Amino acid sequence: MHKISPCLWFQGGNAEEAANFYVSTFRNARIKDIMRSTESGPKPVGRVIAVMFELEGEDFLALNGNPEFAFTPAVSMFIKCESQEEVDHYWDKLMDGGRSLACGWLTDRFGVTWQVAPTRLLGMLQDPDPVKADRTMKAMQGMIKLDLPALERAYNGE
Repeated sequence: MHKISPCLWFQGGNAEEAANFYVSTFRNARIKDIMRSTESGPKPVGRVIAVMFELEGEDFLALNGNPEFAFTPAVSMFIKCESQEEVDHYWDKLMDGGRSLACGWLTDRFGVTWQVAPTRLLGMLQDPDPVKADRTMKAMQGMIKLDLPALERAYNGE
């Protein structure tokens, strides 16, 4: 069990729908528990209050909250992808009803922002050769969904 886990506050009463969507998107994922309102609860009896779910070994809590708080890109979920196929998988799934931002960022249909990035990119951007790192940064800044082969070509000066 992790000591710290994100709690995602959903405004529209769609925490369970969102948790099910995320569980269907990630390969190693599951719903762990669903908390429902009881006689003494704040919502009608049986209504979902929160859903505990797991994505790739990380715990999340989806909470059906009131409308006063909304998601912003100031907090995002970062997905480390080993290949372009993995980037494409997560990008395509999370974009269903969502909107693209830039440089591998997107906001899904529930308002949660995600960064879908190849792990190789971080190494290219931190290369001790500033010319390689700069070429990679410029290529990335021109992309919406990240294209690993194009980033590698930029990095290699091709």
